[in-house]
Amino acid sequence: MLEKQLIEIYTDGSCHTQLLVGAWAALIFINGKKQILKGIQTDTTHNRMELLAVIKAIELIDNNGLKEEELNIYSDSQYVVNLNSRREKLEAKNFISSKGTVIQNADLVQILLLQIATHHINFVKVKAHQKPNGTQNFNREVDKIVRNLVRENVIKNG
Repeated sequence: MLEKQLIEIYTDGSCHTQLLVGAWAALIFINGKKQILKGIQTDTTHNRMELLAVIKAIELIDNNGLKEEELNIYSDSQYVVNLNSRREKLEAKNFISSKGTVIQNADLVQILLLQIATHHINFVKVKAHQKPNGTQNFNREVDKIVRNLVRENVIKNG
């Protein structure tokens, strides 16, 4: 049996809160090769962009026939990293909040929870917005990508 390879994924999402213009990005390392995924959305939120970055990265893994591989996903989003620990509670309440409404981002939360259940994923919480210190920091790189995308699209749509 072949040993599983470890795929490393760095994700981030950002949103201009007044204009609701957002961006997401993922840096994916497969066999030492870096791939960049990124996208923009309007009428969105910061958490939606954080979720979408992870979902799109896992979809790319699946589309490359690598569903059985082990994934380390690095994120500065507490919301994303701790989502699986809230799974039972969310499912038991059918994704309904204490106010009786569907939770925010229920569509993406359900997709990511399904992906978590069907993949070998280790989530790693990283500190956001680290200053450069001379060592390679892929979380900083993905953060710069999303902030630049948001800035470009705010100017374009502003």
